[in-house]
Amino acid sequence: MKKSDYFMKSLVNAAGVFVYVSFVAWLGFNNQTIFGAPDNFLTPLFVLLLFVISASVTSLLVLGKPIHLYLNGLKKEAFTLLFATLAWLVFFLMTIVVVLLLAR
Repeated sequence: MKKSDYFMKSLVNAAGVFVYVSFVAWLGFNNQTIFGAPDNFLTPLFVLLLFVISASVTSLLVLGKPIHLYLNGLKKEAFTLLFATLAWLVFFLMTIVVVLLLAR
């Protein structure tokens, strides 16, 4: 693969993480209107299960392909894809921070 292919793949992975985390944040922000506010056993159970699922999904999006590449002997490409994905995530984070600061 060309280096530009890795950067495009990393952009897709970072965008997937961004969309998934945005959905989970929206769900957490609107949980009382969606689910109501019951104080029972199911609320902490749901939160913990969501945490485990979120960790699995985001780690798969960020680390899945780099680990596969690394185990196949493509170490340089694995690190390129990993750090490019992390760079895109930092870019998305900085974009959000700038937008929030400008919105004030």
